[in-house]
Amino acid sequence: MPIIYTIPEIRKYVKAWKEEGLSIGFVPTMGFLHEGHKSLIERAVKENDRVIVSDFVNPTQFGPKEDLKTYPRDLDRDSQLCEQAGASLLFCPSPEEMYSEDYTTYVNMEQLSEELCGKSRPNHFRGVCTVVTKLFHIVTPHCAYFGKKDAQQLAIIQRMVRDLNFDIKIVGCPIIREEDGLAKSSRNTYLNPHERKAALVLSQALNLGKQHLLQGETSSNVLIDAMTRQIEQEPLAKIDYINIVDASSMQLIETVNRPVLCAMAVYIGKTRLIDNFFWPE
Repeated sequence: MPIIYTIPEIRKYVKAWKEEGLSIGFVPTMGFLHEGHKSLIERAVKENDRVIVSDFVNPTQFGPKEDLKTYPRDLDRDSQLCEQAGASLLFCPSPEEMYSEDYTTYVNMEQLSEELCGKSRPNHFRGVCTVVTKLFHIVTPHCAYFGKKDAQQLAIIQRMVRDLNFDIKIVGCPIIREEDGLAKSSRNTYLNPHERKAALVLSQALNLGKQHLLQGETSSNVLIDAMTRQIEQEPLAKIDYINIVDASSMQLIETVNRPVLCAMAVYIGKTRLIDNFFWPE
C-alpha cells in the first residue's frame, strides 16, 4: 500500500483512478488509528473501488493550550492497520504541505458550531471545516466516512457539504466501543489504569439517560441532572459539558419532542473524552 506525502502525487493517483471510472472513498483521520477508524475504512472498502485514508494531525483545530504537540502518532502502526483494512493508499501530508506560511483562508460554520465542543473549544470547528474542505478538494472523493462519536463534527460536515455544494456523499458510521463500553479514541492512550476505569462513567451516564428516556422522561434538565449526578460520583471526572440538542441544528432544547443528540465531554484527569447517543437511536 503506497504512502503518499505530497498533494501533486495523490492527485496523480486520483486522476488515474477516475479515468478508469473507479469510485473513490475517503476516510480522513488524525492518525493513531484504532478499531473505530478500521471500521470506517472497512465500510469504505465495501462501498468503493478505491479507498484513500488521510493521516494528518491538523494544527488549525487545536487551541493554544491543547495537546497538539503530545497528540499520539505512529505512522508504521497506522499504515499496517490501513493495509489490513483494505485501503488503497495512505495520504500523510506535513503541515507545511497543507498550509503555506502566509495562509489566510478559513472556512467558518455558524450556528451548528456554537454549542457542545464548539462552545468550549473556540475556533476548533473553523480548523475542522478548513482542513476537511482542503482534503475534499485534494482527494475529490465520491464518498467520505466519519464516525458518529464526533457527532457535532459529523453534523457540521454534512451541513458544510450541503451549503458549499460539494458533490460528495457523507456517510456517518456507528461508534465502536471497548467491551466494557468505553468509546474507542486515540486519546484513551493518555489514561493510566485508574483513569481508564474511571472513564467508564461516560457510557454509564449515557445509558442512564437512555433509561430515563425509555421511561418517558422528556425534560432535558431532568435528564442532564441525572447524568450529571452519575458522573459526579467519580472523583477523577470533571464535566466540561452535558447537553441535549436538536439533532439537525445542534441547538439546545428544553423538551425531547424531536430527534436529539445527547452529548458530553468529560475530563478524566487531564484527558478530555467525548461520547454521545442519538435519540431515537
